[in-house]
Amino acid sequence: MYYKKEMLMSKAELSGPITLRLPADLLKQVEAIAAASERSRSWVIVRALRLYIAGEGDEILAVSRGRGQIASGDAHDVDDVLRDVEAIVAGKAA
Repeated sequence: MYYKKEMLMSKAELSGPITLRLPADLLKQVEAIAAASERSRSWVIVRALRLYIAGEGDEILAVSRGRGQIASGDAHDVDDVLRDVEAIVAGKAA
């Protein structure tokens, strides 16, 4: 089935323009991908950022949340947890 690019574009609210400096070799790759996919450089960069945030970015945020939980006392000592698991396995439920 054929779809126009405009139909596939997200209707998400956009920010104002930002300024970004890229290494020249990276910009060349972005431009080559944009040309090959008949998309804009912005589209390629947004797609790359979304993929980064969905992967490594989410991991960074999860670690940050975990550190916050530890700092607020919302955590369990791993040694205590392991002792409880060993007791359960040995039939001496905690």
